[in-house]
Amino acid sequence: MSVYRPVLFDQAAESIMALSRRQQRQAMQGIKSVAQHPFVPSDFSTTDTEGRTVEHRLIDAFVFSYWVDHAARHVMITEIEFTD
Repeated sequence: MSVYRPVLFDQAAESIMALSRRQQRQAMQGIKSVAQHPFVPSDFSTTDTEGRTVEHRLIDAFVFSYWVDHAARHVMITEIEFTD
């Protein structure tokens, strides 16, 4: 089984730092879930300015925006939005 690792863009990391400790733990669990299951269909997708497909997945009270680099086995987390 190949392991995918999460990589957080600056904007995603800054979003986590602005949350309470409890919300940070929830967000980290969501990040781990996205990275452990990169082939689970997302809730919707968009295209970024570079033409990449960006997936968006709702987990608990967060929307995780990401794209997957299968060659490097990285899940690139570009944004995290708290929906509550």
